[in-house]
Amino acid sequence: MKRLLKKAIKPFLPSYEVVTTTYQVIPGLPITKKLSTHSFEKGESKEAKAFYGKVVSSDFTKKLAPVEVQLRVAGITIKKAQYGPFQNFDKKKIAQN
Repeated sequence: MKRLLKKAIKPFLPSYEVVTTTYQVIPGLPITKKLSTHSFEKGESKEAKAFYGKVVSSDFTKKLAPVEVQLRVAGITIKKAQYGPFQNFDKKKIAQN
């Protein structure tokens, strides 16, 4: 009965994704960014939150700075971590890919 209820509810649950944006800053050139998205099935909130936690706490992620990591639910960012000098970025100079 419980399994049947989960199958009936799953299509209505939101999908999750962890988006990592790395920025490449070269003086005199526009700032470029690269998006990396890891998507999760509908209703996989525990898995998505655990993956987000691993990415944010990773030393490798911190060494990539400047980098931004977002946990999104149905396209809306609910958690965000930033490493690097984001306050110094001129948003107009970021090249759109």
